[in-house]
Amino acid sequence: MNKQHDVCEVRAINKKKVKSVKQLMLTDNEANSLSGTFSVLADPTRTKIIYALSNDELCVCDIASILGMSVSAISHQLRILRNMRLVKFRKESKMVYYSLDDEHITTLFNEGLNHIRE
Repeated sequence: MNKQHDVCEVRAINKKKVKSVKQLMLTDNEANSLSGTFSVLADPTRTKIIYALSNDELCVCDIASILGMSVSAISHQLRILRNMRLVKFRKESKMVYYSLDDEHITTLFNEGLNHIRE
């Protein structure tokens, strides 16, 4: 008989811990927003764009050149990232420059990168 070792063999609930964590639990809205952010980052192209922008502010043409993709394809990915508030842009004359939306994105990305590199 194949015995599982990754589940409790006895059913026991620590009511104090359950109550404590329940009070801290994410709202449905927070959970949906956070999982949406992570699902957007699940795409390798968007992950590379975030990495590129973590190093410097870049225009769409720069990003397309770095990733070897079309400007149209990069624009599409940037639109998704912008809608999720992961990147922002500023217009300077005829140029549009993208950067990470804020320091939280940099921290989130770098922590994930450190995790997979360890």
